[in-house]
Amino acid sequence: MTPLDLRHQQKQRTRQALLKAAAELMRQGGRPTLEDVAAQAMVSRATAYRYFPKVEALHLEASIDIDTPQADQILAGVPAANPIARLERIDDALQAMMTTNEVPLRMMLAQALELRARGAADRELPSRQNRRSSLIDAALAPASARFTPAALNNLRYALALVLGTEAMVVFKDVLRLDDAESRKVRRWAIRALVNAALPTPTKE
Repeated sequence: MTPLDLRHQQKQRTRQALLKAAAELMRQGGRPTLEDVAAQAMVSRATAYRYFPKVEALHLEASIDIDTPQADQILAGVPAANPIARLERIDDALQAMMTTNEVPLRMMLAQALELRARGAADRELPSRQNRRSSLIDAALAPASARFTPAALNNLRYALALVLGTEAMVVFKDVLRLDDAESRKVRRWAIRALVNAALPTPTKE
């Protein structure tokens, strides 16, 4: 792992710590200030401000964190040897969360674009949190040995394009599909991607 990768991971961890702190304070009631969140996350206010110049953006994203289910909750009872069934369960859970939080998620996308436009220095900071990858990884973990490392990585990346807020926007705004039609397309894509990533049987 390169020093650049290590710095990126550290920035992601700092951002996640701020979101976790904000979510914990919001569960206790009220709307915490940036100072409150920084103290809870054990970082300076200046650091918190670099990641969230507007406390409203922090509240918005923390509320989405609160509504995002954990992998062990989603995957309970799903056969470990069936990656397609596990990914479909992840898809259902993410879709339910996105349906409940469509407006905040769209606002979060707009805020991420605003941060990206602020300047090159700010672009070194992650402008949003990656929630879907940990869920995808949890779904694939029991069957990971069935894939080559390269195929597994490609599968993870391709699934991240299909499952998430951006796909929701494409289905609704670009393709004009309803929820049932969108679900059918995602199901088709999940199956196609998993089967494409599996090794081709040797021909005798």
